[in-house]
Amino acid sequence: MSSPPSHVRSGLTAEQGGPEGAEEAVPSPETASPAAAGPEYDGPPLVVAVTGAASGVGALLAARLAGSSAVKRVLAIDERRGEVTGVQWRVLDVRDPAVAERLAGVDVVVHLAQDLGMTADPKTRSAYNVRGTQTVLTAAAAAGVHRVVLCTSAMVYGALDDNEIPLAEDAPLRATEEASLVGDLLEIERLGRRAPMAHPGLSVTVLRPAVVVGPEVDTVLTRHFEAPRLLVVAGSRPCWQFCHVDDLTTALEYAALGLVEGEVTVGCDGWLEQEEVEEITGIRRMELPASLALGTAARLHRLGLTPAPAGDLAYTMYPWVVSGSRLHEAGWRPVHTNEEVLGQLLAQVAGNHAVAGRRLGGKDAATTLGAAGATVALVGTAALVRRARKRRRI
Repeated sequence: MSSPPSHVRSGLTAEQGGPEGAEEAVPSPETASPAAAGPEYDGPPLVVAVTGAASGVGALLAARLAGSSAVKRVLAIDERRGEVTGVQWRVLDVRDPAVAERLAGVDVVVHLAQDLGMTADPKTRSAYNVRGTQTVLTAAAAAGVHRVVLCTSAMVYGALDDNEIPLAEDAPLRATEEASLVGDLLEIERLGRRAPMAHPGLSVTVLRPAVVVGPEVDTVLTRHFEAPRLLVVAGSRPCWQFCHVDDLTTALEYAALGLVEGEVTVGCDGWLEQEEVEEITGIRRMELPASLALGTAARLHRLGLTPAPAGDLAYTMYPWVVSGSRLHEAGWRPVHTNEEVLGQLLAQVAGNHAVAGRRLGGKDAATTLGAAGATVALVGTAALVRRARKRRRI
């Protein structure tokens, strides 16, 4: 099987033929999607360990593997016991070297214990993510594990104006390593590349999803849709591609079973242009010159007013769409479309208000976001900061 044709953009573009059919194409966010069928696997049943199994994608994967005939036993590892049944729980920190003892007899480790939150101190978060990955890789090798699956993000490719659409799995990684989560992900990938050289017999598969959407997922990119106006930088060409947690879970299952290897991208088929996003969401744009938008974002982050550095704004400006070709060749297909996932995201963030990734409370939202919109608030905040500095200098 092959990947979807690179010219297919979205359901709106490919099926409806334009704006007139777009409204009818938007599914109800409450509509339940059918569960993806399990992959065809004819190897011996495996013992799979899942770190971060108490919540999020880790919990979804542990539950799915527990019901798979291809899996003999699931070892669920986390700092607390989760609610998934039919698995063996091991409560410990993945940075604890004792994890090696818990991995005895395990064939595959899927490492999902990562801190992807925006509220944690960046140094503390990075130390957890990097140290945890180092420990799991070393422990897996010591325990005789054959395969480790890591999950990073398609953000590691970088968002650049000259990116091919879609990007192939072997495209160069051109993301910058500012003090952001992307720096952690790039370091995790470096550790994954080095591990097989340091530990012959150990293979590492890395999944790189597009914008992940689902319960418990809260990122700068999902908060982009909590603003009353969508920031669009003049001269940019945003292309939006999403990845529902259900589809990420089945992709991780393929990787755990060894049906895909190496660097693997995952997301909905195709992508949405900015105009299509605005049509689906009903949120109008606020367009700003690049120098103003980037300069203001940098100042606000430097002052600790926003959670993400200015460099992360590029992911809302330029394309970083991925093909998912290796998964498609293995027989995997996403259950969700970009339109469906965007609809679910809108339902998920309903009632929230954010400015440049910073979520505001009710009072803040009423006073700051009222009629001006998120982008105006962002620029206005920068102006207030400048005036305050001037007063201090007088």
